[in-house]
Amino acid sequence: MSPAARKSGAAPDFIRGIIAGDRARGRHDGRVGTRFPPEPNGFLHIGHAKSIVLNFGVAAENGGTCFLRYDDTNPAKEEQLYVDAIARDVEWLGYRWSGRRRFASDHFERLYEFAETLIRRGKAYVDSLSAEEMRALRGTLETPGTESPWRDRSVEENLDLFRRMRAGEFADGAHVLRARIDMRSPNLNLRDPTLYRIRRLRHHRTGDDWCIYPMYDFAHALSDAIEGITHSLCTLEFEDHRPLYDWCVRESRAEFVPRQIEFARLNVSYTVLSKRRLLRLVEEGVVSGWDDPRMPTIAGLRRRGAPPAAIRAFCDRVGVAKRDSTVDVALLEYAIREELNRTSRRFLGVLDPVRLVVENFPEDRVETFTAVNNPEDPGAGTREIPFTRELFIERGDFLEEAPRKWFRLSPGREVRLRAAWLVTCTGFTKDADGRLTEVRCRLDPASRGGSAPDGRRVRGTLHWVSARHAVPVEVRLYDRLFRTEDPGRDGDLFADLNPDSMTTVRGQAEPAVRDLGPGDRIQFERLGYFVCDPVDSVAGQPVLNRTVTLRDAWARIRKRQRR
Repeated sequence: MSPAARKSGAAPDFIRGIIAGDRARGRHDGRVGTRFPPEPNGFLHIGHAKSIVLNFGVAAENGGTCFLRYDDTNPAKEEQLYVDAIARDVEWLGYRWSGRRRFASDHFERLYEFAETLIRRGKAYVDSLSAEEMRALRGTLETPGTESPWRDRSVEENLDLFRRMRAGEFADGAHVLRARIDMRSPNLNLRDPTLYRIRRLRHHRTGDDWCIYPMYDFAHALSDAIEGITHSLCTLEFEDHRPLYDWCVRESRAEFVPRQIEFARLNVSYTVLSKRRLLRLVEEGVVSGWDDPRMPTIAGLRRRGAPPAAIRAFCDRVGVAKRDSTVDVALLEYAIREELNRTSRRFLGVLDPVRLVVENFPEDRVETFTAVNNPEDPGAGTREIPFTRELFIERGDFLEEAPRKWFRLSPGREVRLRAAWLVTCTGFTKDADGRLTEVRCRLDPASRGGSAPDGRRVRGTLHWVSARHAVPVEVRLYDRLFRTEDPGRDGDLFADLNPDSMTTVRGQAEPAVRDLGPGDRIQFERLGYFVCDPVDSVAGQPVLNRTVTLRDAWARIRKRQRR
């Protein structure tokens, strides 16, 4: 909320404004009940996180309830795997639903009763057209639809057929139950939409109890009514479905009438947020699974090391709007980086190591230096880092012929080794192929701790690791999965894949990394933020995933905007 809005008491967004108005008018006695209603046909992604933060947030702000309800009406695509993953993701984000987990399948019997009510009132009929015939009669945005020849069946015949559908007398596709609304409506969703279809598939919860299943629009609206949801918050693609939502509740004679409100869905650059497309990436082996750290799923972000507080902060920054737009992925990276900078411990690690020999340091000597674990958090404490004659530094921190504004090592140049000494490069060696194999230097004995005794200015600071104490680590350097801002815009999603979205290197790190546990987040100084992979790491042998680099693209974008 902006300072001006906070001072004026204005609602921070239009949804909260609507809810505040409803409460002031005494709608539903001022009670607020929301729900997060995912379909268990895939893993949740960052777009779902926005809905989670919104639904649970407005409920908490108003002392209300928020249910986790699975809209499980399509057994062809739903699995217990997804049910469990969704609950895990919601809890990881820091939310707890009210009461037990709920399912649309809890209400199958009640939904069936609502369907019979519609038939008795002449508001629904059993149609025996094939799916192709129904599509042909539906019409287009420019032309009205044509009524089915079965539209005027009697109430008695419709009830008989519908009950026989439930009893399993007919094959899949033989009949459907349709709403009897208006085949000439300009809103295609009101042209006698299907409410029930026959599907002989085993349901993940109800088993073989049912062979007819309600359609999403029907089950969703009436599940909200059954559960007493006051404000049904959904994304803009359901705006044209709202008349059908209201029709189902009204014409079924539901006792409780929820209010549907639509908000803009979250779109993120360089990312796809379509379950169908994400499933394709998984099934075709482009990624290792739904929790691949390159995926925009909550499971993938968690495995990549994104803190839940960062995801919540990102959703808060994006806000709630009425019009769809695309958010720069750099804002998500900024939110993650900001949280990790505040909370993660610092370590020294080298990803492309080359040996640095300190010529005037004794071979058998080990000296320790005290390093701060997190300068942003005084309570994080300190640690001891061993220093020896032979160290590892980054290969890229040395140039044989360096430009004037080169603040790292080259012959004759002086740099600071983090928390240790000032050193000056005295030479280097290469192999027969011209590859750098060793850099040599001498330290200034009076510069212990990295400060020049005469006050001379040394601009470059390098990270390092004692070669004798170094711990080998596998490091996975992740980048964006796609190389274009709008993947698949030209029709071929796979053509936009980034071939360098994951690179694995063997690095060297200070001894303290042995103590990392799965999910621990750290910063390798000068290199970025990393997490100990919760799947592939074993005790004493961490596998590190890079979460984000230290480069802050969003800060640069904002700086350009201010100009």
